[in-house]
Amino acid sequence: MKNRNQSRRDFLKKTALGTTAVGLNTGSYAQIITLNEGPYFGNGFHNGWADQNSIVIWTRLTKNPEMNFNGKEFIEISGEKHRELWEIADEEEIYQSQIPAGYDLDEMIGACPGADGEVRLRYYPENKPNAAKEISWTKVDPEKNFTTQWQLRNLTPDTKYAVELEARAGTSANTTNTLKGNFCTPPAVESSKDISFCIVTCHDFIRKDSPKGHQMYQAMLQQAPDFYVHTGDIEYYDKPRPYALTEKLMHFKWDRIFALPHQRNFYNQTTTYFLKDDHDTLCNDAYQGMTYGTVSFERGIEIFDKEQFPSNDKPYKTVRWGKDLQIWLMEGRNFRSKNTDPDGPDKTIWGKEQKQWLFNTLEASDAAFKVIISPTPILGPDRKNKHDNYANDNFDYEGDEIRDFINQYDNIFMCNGDRHWQYVTHWENTNLWEFGCGPGSDEHAGGWSQDNKLPEHQFLRVKGGFLTGRVAQENGVPILKFQHFDIKGNKVHEKTFKKE
Repeated sequence: MKNRNQSRRDFLKKTALGTTAVGLNTGSYAQIITLNEGPYFGNGFHNGWADQNSIVIWTRLTKNPEMNFNGKEFIEISGEKHRELWEIADEEEIYQSQIPAGYDLDEMIGACPGADGEVRLRYYPENKPNAAKEISWTKVDPEKNFTTQWQLRNLTPDTKYAVELEARAGTSANTTNTLKGNFCTPPAVESSKDISFCIVTCHDFIRKDSPKGHQMYQAMLQQAPDFYVHTGDIEYYDKPRPYALTEKLMHFKWDRIFALPHQRNFYNQTTTYFLKDDHDTLCNDAYQGMTYGTVSFERGIEIFDKEQFPSNDKPYKTVRWGKDLQIWLMEGRNFRSKNTDPDGPDKTIWGKEQKQWLFNTLEASDAAFKVIISPTPILGPDRKNKHDNYANDNFDYEGDEIRDFINQYDNIFMCNGDRHWQYVTHWENTNLWEFGCGPGSDEHAGGWSQDNKLPEHQFLRVKGGFLTGRVAQENGVPILKFQHFDIKGNKVHEKTFKKE
């Protein structure tokens, strides 16, 4: 097996060169109107998989209008106790070890328990309520954590839609809660329009930086992006308070983070794409065959893909955002080989079908700029002790195949999450550029030294924040501007590319 530096040097011997970025609008906070007793929309709603003509809307009914902000703290257990609970996989002991005696899960800090009931959905182009379409009362599914979702079809491109949700306890009950928000559909393929987007990674409840959630959601909301991508590690099952070693605790963590007001307000009014990574699939560096406490890898995928997030036929997609931008949303867990398998032509992260789909659709695209959004790095660099992504030497064979393919073309850019620092990497004398967005809070940053700036680093910042892309026309020429921001929305770096 080649070491990582040798692999990179070998790749550079084969190669050429490439070049480069902006758009905005604004929205008001979505409204949650409490009419009488529950059920409520304590987790708001979010959307997924938007294209010109369709989108998926997800919501959940809750017992209370807000999370339990003043609940009891979980017991902090040692790493050794965590490993013991993982191995014995006994639900009773998992709860007793982390929940103080005399309390139940609904009394813990952040709890947002679900509630049975029904939801009615209306949607219409903004300012055209007379054109509203309605999906009649739908029962939430207690077996899926009191959630439901709808796929809306036959939408109009480049349109801002209003969404209205009503909740009730049952067929003969009155409406108990109303929620309003919106989303936007992408412009048509032939439309030359300014587009802006945000990319984030690595959030969890215990490392949020304000009582209401991650403060960067306020900064992003002010920028009013056309769309947003969360690249995964949206929550961490395998971090403490509590370690989510059961399905019930996994659901608890989702309920808690989606009840945070900053996140909820942002999701209620932003076109969003959610990807998953290891910590929100199962546990660190998760792959098929692993189990975390009482939960299998396969069940972890099902919880994410079919319950807690908007669902799609395939967990990957390409979407054209007008004439000048096309994005690819990559799936990095469902199809991967074991990290411990020997490297070679059969070892994969994306799987053969998804990888060939990427190659085919990239080759067919005539968009001015093509952006591949991956949960994990393709270039890196990454730490030598990591073995989970294309920047690690145990995935060099497929990584080199992907890098070779991308390097044939100008104006393809890679954006990724997973790493807990912000960076821009460019391999000299190639067309390869990668933009790491950075984690959701400064407390969550780490894993790399600020002093360890390597030759391929065009930018390095070991702090929290987010990445934006902005596509625009400048003197009749399409540009793509990437900008890194800190958690408060202050710009810390930018790089602009022009379509030659």
